[in-house]
Amino acid sequence: MGDLADARPRDDGFDTEALVREVFGTGATVAFAARLPGGASRETWALDAVTPDGQRHELILRLDSPGAPLDAGAPLAAEATLMRAALDAGVPVPQVVAAAGPYILMTRVAGETIPRRILRDEAYAEVRPRLAAQCGQALAAIHRMPVSALPPPPAGTREEDPLRQWRDLLDLTGEPHPVFELALRRLAANRPPGGRRTVVHGDFRNGNLIIGPDGIRAVLDWELAHAGDPIEDLGWLCVKAWRFGSPLPVGGFGGYDDLVTAYEKAGGLPVDPEALRWWEAFGVLKWGIICVMQTMRHLRGGAGSVELAAIGRRVCENEWDLLELLG
Repeated sequence: MGDLADARPRDDGFDTEALVREVFGTGATVAFAARLPGGASRETWALDAVTPDGQRHELILRLDSPGAPLDAGAPLAAEATLMRAALDAGVPVPQVVAAAGPYILMTRVAGETIPRRILRDEAYAEVRPRLAAQCGQALAAIHRMPVSALPPPPAGTREEDPLRQWRDLLDLTGEPHPVFELALRRLAANRPPGGRRTVVHGDFRNGNLIIGPDGIRAVLDWELAHAGDPIEDLGWLCVKAWRFGSPLPVGGFGGYDDLVTAYEKAGGLPVDPEALRWWEAFGVLKWGIICVMQTMRHLRGGAGSVELAAIGRRVCENEWDLLELLG
């Protein structure tokens, strides 16, 4: 954990103390600040702000890292707009306290995000059987958010076919991956009917949820939100990588029926089982290509990292999972 020294201004001039005074008044101080691990393109800090009357506010501060890549996801201001719209739609999210160009300040939600603890610790044993249904309810709420809450696409761009997008990214790696090529062809030949278009969270999975003994307390990481087929979110949640060794297909904690029944009951559009299976396979393919790309960053000198190198072994895991899904 950190101490008060952690709250010093960053090299780029961002002043945490000044932000707290601006939000809570001139007498407010930072009593605690610690940078949390993770995040190459964004910094995340835990802060405690104390007002002159002694009231303590437990907060999370997210910052764009200096020199963040252009493809780091939606700008933080756009992410704040999404989170506010999500709260209005009934999605469990942290409350945005303040937001401007380089930062979001939000309430700190207590709970666990580490999947292996969620799936194994006794503290979550009672709620685990209910988590898949709670995910269905949260996703139904996400999919009724207004599409207008999403940031507008860059001028002159058009909606991209997701299969073409990931085929092009695979081609850029310059490596042969026959299983991924087979999956791309199979998915293109068996694409489910489209037409439905909602807000899609883009990374709704075990690991991006804050869980307490009572269940889901917050949905995190909105930077990949976009407009698309809502079943994409359900399929991504079911990708085998997010089960963390559990045999249960939905996040490692539940079954397909639990997820779909709760989703439809909460107002989500009817879920075609074949469409869900298609989007699950698409999610495995997508994660497999991401693993290739992350490994290439290490091998080609973009970012030397043991973690990135280790992700390379997951490519074959995704190939195996795809072969099983595609029959």
